Amino acid sequence: MEQENPGGSPDTRAKSKRILGNFERGLVATNVKFFSGVLLGLLTFYLPTWLGIEAFETLNPAAHATLAILVAAAFLWISEAIPAFAVGVLVIATEIAILGKPGGVYAAAGDTKAWTEFVGAWSASIMWLFLGGFVLAEAATKTGLDKWMAGKILGVFGKNPTLLLASTMGVTFIFSMFMSNTATAAMMITVAAPVLAIFPKGHSFGRAFILSVPVAANLGGIGTIIGTPPNAIAVGGMAAEVRPDFLQWMWYGLPPALILASIGFLFLLYKGKKDGMDFELPQLAQNTDQPTGKKKMQIVIVASVFVLTVFLWMTESLFHIPAPVVSFIPIAAFSVTGVLVSKDMRKLPWDVLLLLAGGISLGGAVKSTGLAAWIGSLVPSTLPFLGIIIAFSLVGVIMGNLMSHTAAASILVPVGIGLVASFGVESQPFLAIPLAIACSSAMCLPISTPPNAVALASGKIEARDFLGIGLIMAVLGPTIGILWLHLVM
Repeated sequence: MEQENPGGSPDTRAKSKRILGNFERGLVATNVKFFSGVLLGLLTFYLPTWLGIEAFETLNPAAHATLAILVAAAFLWISEAIPAFAVGVLVIATEIAILGKPGGVYAAAGDTKAWTEFVGAWSASIMWLFLGGFVLAEAATKTGLDKWMAGKILGVFGKNPTLLLASTMGVTFIFSMFMSNTATAAMMITVAAPVLAIFPKGHSFGRAFILSVPVAANLGGIGTIIGTPPNAIAVGGMAAEVRPDFLQWMWYGLPPALILASIGFLFLLYKGKKDGMDFELPQLAQNTDQPTGKKKMQIVIVASVFVLTVFLWMTESLFHIPAPVVSFIPIAAFSVTGVLVSKDMRKLPWDVLLLLAGGISLGGAVKSTGLAAWIGSLVPSTLPFLGIIIAFSLVGVIMGNLMSHTAAASILVPVGIGLVASFGVESQPFLAIPLAIACSSAMCLPISTPPNAVALASGKIEARDFLGIGLIMAVLGPTIGILWLHLVM
């Protein structure tokens, strides 16, 4: 009879030590990056004064503190020292502590309500618009309406490779205009799983087919305000008098997105033909179960509310019902009818909303403290307006490839709007909208966007497969966005 080894086997102890060592190294790295960001913010606030930099002499203390918060947040977002949503929360908390303090650098003595300006982002109209979109998406997913529609549409074109590729991109594109890009990509890969199964890893059409999903998901989000958070950051950063409504944004964002998606389709089709197109496609996955009773009624409710909500969003200028107010229709309807219950509401991506609130709050502080005006004063009079837009769009697509698209927009939108302040308030859309398009066009790497990571997880492609289509989108995304906006505005 073998005796039990109370100390465990040498292999087990070695494995435990490795796990603990990796954890400790990760914790040390996280702390180093976090406190480096804090230190960078402190240096931004104190160092210019110590060095006597002339440009900072005209910067008031509140704006200077906001600049320090902006720099620290940018470093934390880029380094990913803590989750992106946590940086958003930290931004709001720091603004409250420094700028909202009565008698501090921003609030007058005795002003005990200044801090509410910085938490106001959580109740901003764009937040409710996004929440309405999340609720619609969750209801469609829970009832299976999204997969049923995708399966029906793809099933019609499932026997022709070219039509299958086009329809896959088209369905993904449309869904991502109203749903989370990540959820859309995951759903489409699930629906199309039988097609992926017939191709060995490395087959040209298999690679093209799987790549079509994240490409369409990333680009489709450009089409509506609720399609992706950078759009909301851009809209939230503009002055009210030049802020586009739901339909106006579609006019500015949807055509460039469609052009980019068409170019992406042609490129992927060309690459997909390399190993030949002589293969038999299987039947796409479809839900053959016919819903009955309560389930059928819920599907009808979701479809009806979805159509009504989108219709009212697109006709805001006709019926004069603000898009954020319309967002309460699905929130109320699905709650009252029992389509969504408490556990469903808890599953909503609240972390995205927290990140969005942090970005909006940061942008608001940049404007209200005078930092935006100060940044604008630094722009040389000889620097052309178009040059600033091109530069920021290029920086946006570069940063978007290396970090969260939302974080990149949160950093660049308030700074960019500050830089074009001298050109008038009407200049804001010309910078903010192409910048949002540029951030969403970033898809060169698996880490660039969650849909890319979802596609990579299928095991059918490798990281280098994103590079070709990603570079095309990185070049054409900002270019087409800028050209289209100057053409139609």
